[in-house]
Amino acid sequence: MTSSQHPGARAVPDPHGRGHSHGHAHTHDHTAGSSRRRLAIALALTSLVLVAEAIISVFTGSLALLADAGHMLTDSAGLVMALTAAHLSTRPATDRSTWGLRRAEVLGAALQAGMLGVVGVVVAVQAVRHLITAPPVEAHGMAAMGVIGLVANIVALLVLAGGRGQSLNMRAAFLEVLGDALGSVGVIVAAVVVALTGWNRADAVASLVIVALIVPRAAVLLRQAMRHLMDFTPEDLDLAQVRAHMSSVEHVEAVHDLHAWTVASGLPVLTAHVVVRDECLRDGHAAMILDRLQECAAEHFPVRIQHSTFQIEPVSHLEHEPAYC
Repeated sequence: MTSSQHPGARAVPDPHGRGHSHGHAHTHDHTAGSSRRRLAIALALTSLVLVAEAIISVFTGSLALLADAGHMLTDSAGLVMALTAAHLSTRPATDRSTWGLRRAEVLGAALQAGMLGVVGVVVAVQAVRHLITAPPVEAHGMAAMGVIGLVANIVALLVLAGGRGQSLNMRAAFLEVLGDALGSVGVIVAAVVVALTGWNRADAVASLVIVALIVPRAAVLLRQAMRHLMDFTPEDLDLAQVRAHMSSVEHVEAVHDLHAWTVASGLPVLTAHVVVRDECLRDGHAAMILDRLQECAAEHFPVRIQHSTFQIEPVSHLEHEPAYC
């Protein structure tokens, strides 16, 4: 006996013959639509500031401003990827792609994190060179552009803030715009220091500070995305505890081939072979055991797993299991 649907969900058949939770699908579609709107607004704001910063950096000679423009260029590309991934994640499931393209948002987040890391390295190298040579910068234009960039970034952050917990993709977009806002602050501070003291190296120092703020966040985001892509067990789920809890269910003799992973944000999955006494398959206890196991997966752990599949098998079946099981 095998099941992959939580007993509390209402099954609605789809054209491919699969059952799914209607409420879950509706929530995902609504969330994805909201994410796309937020990302589109943030992309428009970021692109406008990018063009302005690139132009002003040429006239002012500011590396910090150019670094922030470069950061915004990758952010704009990242937001385009995020927007594309958010759209792809709404594509329906098919017999060839049984989860649809939900994992596109994880790929988008990984690409954004990689781009942030590359930009951080390039800017760091340029900043070290400018620390040595100390080229002149025009502080007033630099400060004005920094203020404009900061205002635009704050608006974009407010737009994205409400959706940053919806997916890894949205979290990546939020972190990218947050990095932009920090970069704008760095540009303003550097401009003030140059204007008041004439110390042109403040521009390069601000660039290094921006890098120090960006790279660790990119590394954390990349690590999270890679955990999803490598099908690691969700971080907040103790699989040994899950196995022990399932084994404590009445009539369960053993649990093996237990696997848990995350297809995409908000979509953890669990599968297991559950060994029960032979008589349980004859006296009707198997259905009760299945209900208990599904309830266990969905309600008893920090990660609530609605998509669980259990193979209920009698003790006598163990001798037929492949050796690797």
